[in-house]
Amino acid sequence: MYRSRFSRLAGPDGMHILMIAPEPFFEPRGTPFSEFHRIRALTTLGHTVDLVTYPFGRDVTMPGLQIIRCIRPLFMRRIGIGPSWKKVPLDAALALTATRVACTRHYDAVHSHEEGGGIGVILARLLRVPHLYDMHSSLPQQVANFGYGERTWLATALGWLERMMIRNSKVIIVICQALETTVRGVDAGVPTVLIENAPGSGAAPKSGAGAPIRASLGLGEGDPIVLYTGTFENYQGLDLLYAAMVPVTTARPDARLVMVGGEPAQVEEARGRVRALGLATAVIFTGQRPADEIPAYLDAATVLASPRSTGTNTPLKIYQYLRSGRPIVATRLLTHTQVLSDDIAFLADATPDAFGDAILAALGDPVHAMAIGDRARQVATTRYSDEAFVAKTRTAIDELARSDRREVAGRLA
Repeated sequence: MYRSRFSRLAGPDGMHILMIAPEPFFEPRGTPFSEFHRIRALTTLGHTVDLVTYPFGRDVTMPGLQIIRCIRPLFMRRIGIGPSWKKVPLDAALALTATRVACTRHYDAVHSHEEGGGIGVILARLLRVPHLYDMHSSLPQQVANFGYGERTWLATALGWLERMMIRNSKVIIVICQALETTVRGVDAGVPTVLIENAPGSGAAPKSGAGAPIRASLGLGEGDPIVLYTGTFENYQGLDLLYAAMVPVTTARPDARLVMVGGEPAQVEEARGRVRALGLATAVIFTGQRPADEIPAYLDAATVLASPRSTGTNTPLKIYQYLRSGRPIVATRLLTHTQVLSDDIAFLADATPDAFGDAILAALGDPVHAMAIGDRARQVATTRYSDEAFVAKTRTAIDELARSDRREVAGRLA
């Protein structure tokens, strides 16, 4: 369906691309989602991709894609989100596999994600082909986002790696404006293409799909649901959301906060936090749910919450929230304001009282909340459509091809 919808955008000449992704592929979470849809856009445009990735994740079948996995380090069964010592042996294995593949096959370009760009720029130079860096986040910023702010040496090392990757790439794809600013601070001359992660955020809900969800949660048709979907990592600002629900439930005792996501240990820890706030009966934890169930939860919701309070990347969930047509309550920080405005969301300061007031405002004026949600859906349909995503991907690849022609001409001269 994806290919037929975009076949008119495909070009006649295709590149054979070596892609390096230091993530479990495929898993239903941020960067793997983005990689999946980047590959779909590339293959829609007539390119072929050899993806070198971790030994974890679910295999996917896609015309034009071959997945090549590195060896699994001894005793390692999985890899979590964020910085980890486990990534050291994994990335070493990834580098060895990518080098072997690069030396035995012909490629027109190297396309690397996250810290895989460190491997990619070296291989691209050896192969004398252009390198495209797919920048999903700022690596040194991840150190603080995941609660390792005291490890300044790690932020320094990742900062050096990030600058090296930026300076040695011919084109950089960024997923938000803040990352474009980061790139400009390192090298103002490298071309950047902003491609928001809209397709990877998930499908829009179907009307009526939320009724079974409400029934399964023991909630009636008229019960207000404040919904959060996503990971339970430190940077998501969930403590702010829990604290904001205290004034919300005081004013609206019928309101319920439904939390979709989180590892089992994280959910248990969160249960303890809400009990301490006196919210044990007001917060419902579902645990992780399959990606194809999320649209039904969105349809069941009255209000959608994004309390993120650190970092600058736009949360992936925001684009699916926009598609849902439900009113969004989010913190008034760059992580959200790159995409959201007061016209299409209820924005609030990152304090429990302000966030709680915004939730109550959305619950208290259904007509205004519906108008906000309708405008949000219209923005998603026009600005963040699948067609726009593929067209922007074409722009990035066209710029990569131009840089290659310029470099070849320079060598010949």
